[in-house]
Amino acid sequence: MNPPSLQLLRALRTTAFGRASIQARWHASHSRNAPLPASTSCPAPLSRSSQGVRDFSATSAHWSSPIPKSADRGPQSQEDTQTDFGVMDVLGNTAAPTTAIDACLSDGFLLDNGLRIIGGCGCLLVAGEAFSWRPWEAGIRPGSSGKGRMINKKGQWDVEKEAWGVLELVWPKPDLLILGLGPSTFPISPETRKYINSLGIRIDIQDTRNAAAQFNLLATERGVDVVAAAFVPIGWKEPKD
Repeated sequence: MNPPSLQLLRALRTTAFGRASIQARWHASHSRNAPLPASTSCPAPLSRSSQGVRDFSATSAHWSSPIPKSADRGPQSQEDTQTDFGVMDVLGNTAAPTTAIDACLSDGFLLDNGLRIIGGCGCLLVAGEAFSWRPWEAGIRPGSSGKGRMINKKGQWDVEKEAWGVLELVWPKPDLLILGLGPSTFPISPETRKYINSLGIRIDIQDTRNAAAQFNLLATERGVDVVAAAFVPIGWKEPKD
């Protein structure tokens, strides 16, 4: 049997598509002439979202998460990847030195070992030992009418060499001396700084509260043999002329 000719295939294609187009035109004409049902409403105007502009006011309700009804978030995760900040505290199991400052009083100090230094005295902490310290009386001879002062006319913190007698005797000497100068801080006079540095000791100056906190941290981390401290009470006031 011979295959159908090209002319026959074209005729069949034209007949099939022509019949379909005739049916489509007939349904279109009848749908335009037929009245709309009573329940059919007019089409709504195009919204901004259909014109290419996203309307966030209409979609926010679908995209936002629902409000949780309780504070329960399920069982605690057992993953090993969680961060335990308690383990990260490298000094957590290190005991604080017994000479750590537990409280700064207006007229003295309370140490971690229960020792109280009061009566308006300062304290000198060297090599794990605590000493009562009154640097404003250094250099004043007994019976003298001079008033103990620590701030010179230039506004610098300046005390006599006799105030550092313990640092001269102790061996090995500490590497750092933390000075707490009372309720506020002052620059140290060149003479006082030069003398302490001549002993091979570096100086860090702060007010007494911050100096006590720094001493507690550094003495725990480095040891009391390396870090020393000298504190003036936070209630100290320079005598009036």
